[in-house]
Order: sequence, then C-alpha cells, then structure tokens
Amino acid sequence: MIKTIDHILVAVEDLDKAVENYSTIFGFAPTWLGEHPTLGTKNALFPLENMYLELIAKNENDEGPLAETVKEHLKNYGESIFGLALETEDIEKAKIELSTRLKINLEISDGKGLNIISKKERCWKNIFIPKKVSRGIFTLLIEHTKGALIEDEKSDESFITRMDHVVINSNDPDGLVELYRDKYGIRLALDQFVEQWGGRMLFFRTNQTTIEAIGIKKDGPPKDLLWGLAWTTKDIKKTHKRLLSAGVNITDIKDGRKPNTLVATIKSHCLNVPTLLIEHL
Repeated sequence: MIKTIDHILVAVEDLDKAVENYSTIFGFAPTWLGEHPTLGTKNALFPLENMYLELIAKNENDEGPLAETVKEHLKNYGESIFGLALETEDIEKAKIELSTRLKINLEISDGKGLNIISKKERCWKNIFIPKKVSRGIFTLLIEHTKGALIEDEKSDESFITRMDHVVINSNDPDGLVELYRDKYGIRLALDQFVEQWGGRMLFFRTNQTTIEAIGIKKDGPPKDLLWGLAWTTKDIKKTHKRLLSAGVNITDIKDGRKPNTLVATIKSHCLNVPTLLIEHL
C-alpha cells in the first residue's frame, strides 16, 4: 500500500531565507518554486535520489486551510519539520484498505502545482490522515498523476544526495508500532530497548529510506513528533569542507553509531531541525 516516503515538509516563516539556507546545506538550489492557491501556501522543493524536501510557508494573504495549519504549527513549534508524505502507487486501493484499518472514512482530494521557474505543471491525488489518527503528525498519502520534478545532476561529490532517515519522538511506542506497522503496513525492521535512553529504538523500513523512532513511554495522551533528519553524502570530508567555507556551524567528523559510517552534526542553517550528515563507507 505504502511504497516509500515521498517527501518531508518543513514549515518556515520566510521562504526566501529558508531556500537560501537549505541551498547552502544541499549544495544546490530548489528545482521547483510554486504555490497552492486554494490552500494558501507556497513552497520550494529540493529533489533527492530517494525523495524530496519541501519547504512550505503561508502566502502573504494568510488565507486557506493549509495556511492555517502551517500558521498553527509555527505558533506552537516554530520553524521545524511539519509533515510526512507517504507515496502510494494506487491511492484508490489505499483509501479502501486504510479506511478499513483505521475505521474511518478517508477522502481523496486532487492537488495541482505550477512551477514558476519552468512553468510546468504537476498533478497529484492526496489522502490527508486526521491528526487524531496520525497521533499529532501532519500526514498524507500521495499518488503523483502528472508531471515530475526536475532533478539536479548533483555532479559535485560534496552535494547532499539522499535522505538517510527521519526521526520521530514518541511517548507511546506500542501505539506507534500499531499505527506504522499494522495500519500503514510499513515493515518494522528493528525494535530494541536502549538502556541509556530508558526507551525503545524503532526502525521502520520502506524500500527507499527509514523512519527511525525513539519511544519513551510517558503518561498522557499518545503523541508523536517529527524531530530530526539525516542526509547522505558521497564524500563527507568534501561536504564538511564546503559547509565550513560557507559559514555553516558543523561538528567534527566522527565514526557513526552504525558500523562503516562517518557522521557530523549540522548546527546552523537547518531551521531548528536537528540534522545529521552521514556517509556510508
């Protein structure tokens, strides 16, 4: 039903400034700048090998259903990861299966965007998952029906190429497993208790990337929060050098927790999103 993570959304106050910051981190500019006129938002898209990053902001008129949701997120959390878009190849089938599993009546809506750079159009179909079901995370299923993003060639080995994983914090790991494995149908590849955290590390694998969850059981209503992102580079030393030259605050390179990896933490330009840089050796 769910193929992979289609894209991650980051809510921003100033789209132009956010584009400048992430262009510095990634090493290339977005290939899509557009608007959602009926939703009241505007966006910039950075295509990678396995997904794309969407920076999203409300339009100047501040009107539209998605604009209100972005505005509320910025008020409560500031600039940060806003949403998770999961790709499906058959949204009609996904609607039937997921409506049954979640015991709610889901609806399909049409989406359309115009790239102000290339003037090309993209179309898609969405299913928005109610937040009471998605446990607080803005979540949607998407099937692309027309057009495609123009990909940057990423010829420089210092450029970011892929998303390695996205991190979710949860106060109810059992409920998280029930939603992502049993309802969404995403494979649970790792479920391990980590003594130093006093909680569980969960890895949900799609065919392109990983959802990593840190689950520490706490009292209160179940709640999940998109927290951090990890980006892959082919040559972390070259990326590290490029970022330092651009004035980015980044830690020294060290061995990663996973064998045969090198990592560094980006401390600036990432709009309050905890950000890890990783090279797989």
